[in-house]
Amino acid sequence: MVRTLLAIVILVLGVTLALGGVQLIGLGGSWGFALLALPLIASAVLLLLRRRSALLAYAMVIAVSLGWAVWEVGFDWWAMAPREGVIVLLGLLLLLPAVTASLPLRNGNRRVFDLDRGSLIGALAVGAVVAGISLFSHPHEIHGTLSSERMAERARAVDPVAPGDWVAYGRTAAGQRYSPLDQITTANVAGLEKVWEFHAGDIHPDLPGSAVEATPLIVNDTMFVCTPRSEVIALDPVTGEERWRFDPELVDLPLALARYTTCRGVSYHDDGAAAAPTDLPEADNSQARQLIAASRAVATTLAAGVSHNIVAGTAVAGDPNPVVLGTQTVAATPMRRDCHRRVFVATRDARLIALSAETGVICPGFGGPDGTVNLWQGMPNVSPGAFYSTSPALVADNVIVVGGGIDDNLSTTQPSGVVRAFDLNTGELVWNFDAANPEATTPIADGDTYTANAPNSWSVASYDPELGMVYLPFGASSPDQYGIGRSAAVEKFSNTVTALDVATGEVRWTFQAVHHDIWDYDVPAQPSLVDLTIDGRRVAALVQPTKQGDVFVLDRATGKPVHPVRELPVSQNAIAGEPVSATQPVSAISFAPEDVTPAQMWGMTPVDQMLCRIDLAKLLYEGRFTPPSVQGSLTHPGSFGVFNWGAVAVDPARQVMFAMPVYLGFTAQLIPRPDTLEKVASAPGQPMGNENFGAPYAAVLRPFMSRIGLPCQQPPWGYIAGVDLSTGKKIYQRVNGTVRDMAPVPLPLKTGVPGIGGPILTAGGLAFLSGTVDYYVRAYDIADGREIWKARLPAGGQSTPATYLGRDGRQYVVVVAGGHRYTGTKTGDSVIAYALPRTTPAP
Repeated sequence: MVRTLLAIVILVLGVTLALGGVQLIGLGGSWGFALLALPLIASAVLLLLRRRSALLAYAMVIAVSLGWAVWEVGFDWWAMAPREGVIVLLGLLLLLPAVTASLPLRNGNRRVFDLDRGSLIGALAVGAVVAGISLFSHPHEIHGTLSSERMAERARAVDPVAPGDWVAYGRTAAGQRYSPLDQITTANVAGLEKVWEFHAGDIHPDLPGSAVEATPLIVNDTMFVCTPRSEVIALDPVTGEERWRFDPELVDLPLALARYTTCRGVSYHDDGAAAAPTDLPEADNSQARQLIAASRAVATTLAAGVSHNIVAGTAVAGDPNPVVLGTQTVAATPMRRDCHRRVFVATRDARLIALSAETGVICPGFGGPDGTVNLWQGMPNVSPGAFYSTSPALVADNVIVVGGGIDDNLSTTQPSGVVRAFDLNTGELVWNFDAANPEATTPIADGDTYTANAPNSWSVASYDPELGMVYLPFGASSPDQYGIGRSAAVEKFSNTVTALDVATGEVRWTFQAVHHDIWDYDVPAQPSLVDLTIDGRRVAALVQPTKQGDVFVLDRATGKPVHPVRELPVSQNAIAGEPVSATQPVSAISFAPEDVTPAQMWGMTPVDQMLCRIDLAKLLYEGRFTPPSVQGSLTHPGSFGVFNWGAVAVDPARQVMFAMPVYLGFTAQLIPRPDTLEKVASAPGQPMGNENFGAPYAAVLRPFMSRIGLPCQQPPWGYIAGVDLSTGKKIYQRVNGTVRDMAPVPLPLKTGVPGIGGPILTAGGLAFLSGTVDYYVRAYDIADGREIWKARLPAGGQSTPATYLGRDGRQYVVVVAGGHRYTGTKTGDSVIAYALPRTTPAP
């Protein structure tokens, strides 16, 4: 019975590989699967005929698969696993006594050497040796160590922020994500323990883009965190107890429009005019509710008056915007005592609100009596949900600079991606930078609107007060996968990091990371500003990671590359009329993936690996920057990016960059569409996808996955890496993360996994990271990248941690575990703080 079942399984496997192998040959692919099928089928037939030579035939199966695997991928454990796992398992089952006993020896003579069984045992033994060698090989890793002299370095520059605080998204406006705290070190980090856990209570698993992604701010003994619905919560950073909560009462959007509901952080400003008052009255929540209602009324009117705009970008020509046009009237309102320290939140429904950091009550006078600036002012194509700020605004000098995201692939007539600077105290518009009209930075006149569909800056900006420059990462105009008809100005500023004068908004310089983007390769991350020593001279540098995996290091005064950048030729195989660029810039510091090959296709078995090869053969793929196509293209990296909004962390003393590069290819197929509002790319009952209304093509973008839901590319899918920024050389690159929370069986297999969220660095020689799709926060030795501590999280940690000094004298690490539907991780609402065990009584 066992023999018959095994024979049927082997026969089905062989026939499946034969049929698929013939199809793959017809597509110009490998003959390997068809050749492997021959001994499989022979072995199965011999088993059914009770011939002992079936074992010898199966030994040939192992020999063919093993030789083919080593020839294609070398001694790479995870690359070999789908080729050998099932094959070896079936070979072991063939050695069961119940099977061998049913197969008579040749000539019936038991004294003759059993060639058939011996051959199978020998083949399995060779397979075990190869597996052992592969298990201890690390062909994709770099094992290096930063010198002890460099590790001993400490920052000498005067830090504008108190050492124990974390006052901006990247700790300071420089965006380094580096803390000078060194209480937690490589020697004692193993003792970190959870001190408290707070539940924000704002989870929306029904919204695909909903996520708690915030990086908390910690300043003046208060922690500030925001939730997907733009609530702001103040916590005691030592106990985790809630002090106050502000709810902006967002206007509810239909599911079809609510593509992204998240908040990555708030902004903080202390004008230094007064010390924190000690005799404040109890927060006037009734007045706050009235002010909120006044602000919400504008947005509600907006939502109710968009009969032509309910599908973003379908405004009828000449249709008035359903919002008061022109500049906002700024009332001369005395600043309340408790508003000298303020928190700013940019809401999901396009408001910028100023709150008292003491009480959480709205601060009147910023924009008007309701303490609110309406970000729909001056916008074209007003549509609920089509413009929003997921990233915190930038406090720079005496202004607060606000970018914003638009639904890039919904239509060709989207709101503007304009960047605006408002007076920190009054909310008055100081300047505006419209990338499609870059010379007009003077505040827009009453009745005018910004350029529709201009490139947007949805990520976090940085600021250099000495140079007086604001640095903004830009994306492209909508839609991402179709670029015919973009203006010269749009082409110039798309996919750039651009430096603007903080006082006027005028362009100082711009550097383009992608030419004529048709891949959704927005510059997604906050630039990190750091002074480097290169060839003995000090360079004021800017470090810019990108989706395509390049890390550009630029002179932040001029925008000129510090480390070499070269232009490489790329595929020109685009749709007719698409002015695809002949070359693309590539940095000397690059984590761009190697070109995908059929040998890299993966799966749990030879069958799904073969199916991935067939899928690859059907796609257009001509290396990195392969244009989207009607037949379907493989874009690797995909729009998820090697780096995304999590950015990188930079140690200004050791001059090291710590990063989490991830690898996940996407397929991009253009779907010819009629010039109507008909949906051709969106799944029924889901938010609208890349419909590209107004363009001749919609786009279907998907991760390149196997039939069983795993990436078609072989692992590793994610790493941590360290780079010496003074030389531009990689120090180490280590596989990072397990498939425990993404596989059907929760096994902690270290394949390296994708993730989204960023790292931080400390003077204690540590990096902290929680962004992987397995539910852990980890600590690493930044000298060599070794993982030296981890703690289990209740949900995905798709955020960037922070660290601070509590009033009890302890250094804390805080992590937000909110998960994300787009990464497939469990959603949650936990804010968790860790510290070393208390050695002295709490104050």
